[in-house]
Amino acid sequence: MHADDPSAQKLTDARPTTLSDDAASTDRTIGRHRVPEPARRALLRSTPVRVALATGVTCCLSLVAVATARGNDDDPRTVEPLAEAVADRAAIADERASRSLDRDVAPARILPSPTAKPTPTPTAVRKAPKKPVKPRRPQPVAGLDQAQMDNAKIIVDVGLEMKMPRRALVVALATAMQESNLYNLASDVLPESAEYPNQGSGSDHDSVGLFQQRPSSGWGTVAQLMQPSYAARAFYTALNEIPGWQDMSVTAAAQSVQISAYPDAYAQHEDRATTVAAALTA
Repeated sequence: MHADDPSAQKLTDARPTTLSDDAASTDRTIGRHRVPEPARRALLRSTPVRVALATGVTCCLSLVAVATARGNDDDPRTVEPLAEAVADRAAIADERASRSLDRDVAPARILPSPTAKPTPTPTAVRKAPKKPVKPRRPQPVAGLDQAQMDNAKIIVDVGLEMKMPRRALVVALATAMQESNLYNLASDVLPESAEYPNQGSGSDHDSVGLFQQRPSSGWGTVAQLMQPSYAARAFYTALNEIPGWQDMSVTAAAQSVQISAYPDAYAQHEDRATTVAAALTA
């Protein structure tokens, strides 16, 4: 094209007559390797941006792996490596959980039912107190009735408690048989005696009880002598004060204690007294 051509002149005049002083601008206009923009490079160097990019890439790769695995479910070459990998992970997890395979199985914890009532312990169960057993009444012997036999038992029990020999029991029974016929008698002379439990009454002065002992003679009070056990104890005590009573006859021993107006009357009761004593001490 000729230099004098008007079109050529226009193109020449359109170019800038002066170059920019900016070196970066010159490089961008003349070279194939352009310098990256500083702002974009700084953005890529930021840590949050890198994390976000890594997360996105990981998610994409996971989706691709899942899709690939699902597509190859029927392929044995894919199933076997996956099964081996799962088994290896299970073995590793079990090894981390416990280093020893010989562990004691922990006892199962049994939780109580919310509605279950606690079972009472044996110490919480209280037994009802037993009712006192009434003493067995002795079977009457030697022609005695039950009241007489009960009184005879009291006389024998007191003698055994005082460690008296069998002969003393016979003497005491024979004396009570003669004095009151083995009944606990009040006295018509002492109206007070009727206030206590009794089995009849007599009229021999102020004599009361099984042995017809007199309060006025110092045997005890009316209340005391109306108790068969007290009257029997008073008799045995007085008998022990008689020297050599063990060698005496039943009549002599009884008379030594009672000082009766009929000293020979006690002998008639010796056989029955012996039978009763034997029955109550068997």
